[in-house]
Amino acid sequence: MNLLVTGGAGFIGSNLVRLLIRRGHSVLNIDKITYAGNLASLRDVAASPAYQFLLADICDPAALQSAFTRFQPDAVMHLAAESHVDRSIDGPGTFIQTNILGTFTLLQASLRYWRGLPHAGQSTEHAEPNEPSIIQHRPVLRSLGDEETSLVEQENAASHPQSTIHNPRSSIHDPPSQESFRFLHVSTDEVYGSLGDSGKFTETTPYDPHSPYAASKAASDLLTRAWHDTYGLPVIVTNCSNNYGPFQFPEKLIPVVILKALRGEPIPVYGKGENIRDWLYVEDHAEALLMTVETGIPGQTYNIGGNNELRNIDLVRQLCQILDHLRPRADGCPYANQITFVTDRPGHDLRYAIDATKINHEIGWSPTQDHQSGFRRTVQWYLDHPSWWQEILDGSYQLDRLGRGQAPVGSDGLGRP
Repeated sequence: MNLLVTGGAGFIGSNLVRLLIRRGHSVLNIDKITYAGNLASLRDVAASPAYQFLLADICDPAALQSAFTRFQPDAVMHLAAESHVDRSIDGPGTFIQTNILGTFTLLQASLRYWRGLPHAGQSTEHAEPNEPSIIQHRPVLRSLGDEETSLVEQENAASHPQSTIHNPRSSIHDPPSQESFRFLHVSTDEVYGSLGDSGKFTETTPYDPHSPYAASKAASDLLTRAWHDTYGLPVIVTNCSNNYGPFQFPEKLIPVVILKALRGEPIPVYGKGENIRDWLYVEDHAEALLMTVETGIPGQTYNIGGNNELRNIDLVRQLCQILDHLRPRADGCPYANQITFVTDRPGHDLRYAIDATKINHEIGWSPTQDHQSGFRRTVQWYLDHPSWWQEILDGSYQLDRLGRGQAPVGSDGLGRP
């Protein structure tokens, strides 16, 4: 399949792109490359003939129109999003812009493209044509090789007209039809709000978001479903639990714990550490997304969870114990001595837990990593790849605490007065 992936340079996106190419699919990765987008996460596939990259904003309709026309995707896998709760507390405007307006713009581009596809068995000459784009777009950046390009270099490369998106489909593969096309919208369990001591989120749990991030994702979910119910666009929505694994930007809990421990710094735990999350290994999630776009039913929602609930404090202690075994401290003391309790996050949900029965029964997916194997693999990955995370920590992000609920009064959330 030709798969258009948004946010493919991010944490989940880069793991998904790697899986898609390994399975023989062709990928067009559209990514704006914000602070959490990292082309270094895709160095191992950058030179693949099955991979193309477009530096573009999903809020740019002209760039999207051109990408659809030239790449002719069988499906869209929409992962591009601002995703860190703490950052949404400090600057909610960016989340509204990307997660809501960006999803709307992508839905509109997808709808226009889908309407121009033939019906199954119909000649393409009878389909409503997708008008070719005459508006210049930011083109593909290919063959990055082993050297990471700076954003300035990427912008310079974007000015070369010979660098263009192409449709890699061979004549032996059927072109997409209206019946075969899919729009997969990837979302979060945070839209459901907070659970008590028992119960799990199902696909019919009412939405009750409590942070600007969760509210923006809830809005994007509702928009996506509306484009199915109103216009017939064949969309599928997935809601996942907390992801972890290789290539996660070091602002999230697990990489923060690992890197703070290795640097000999206090390991922060919000409140008393009693908040509970269901942890999903990112490669398991990527597998679920591929299986869903291949066999999921349009108009349906599928919850994806790791069946791996832990209190934050128990998770942090487990990570410290793994580090004690894999990379003992020079003084012989346990890493758990570095744990420090800090003021809780505003509006911090107590518990998330996913009921993944539906995707297990209807699609046949279940997680392969449990509460021991996945965390150990993750810690080992960070130990084995210091250059990846050190490049990030050498920049503007220094594992600083965010999300104290102190956004400037009068700010629009985009850093402007």
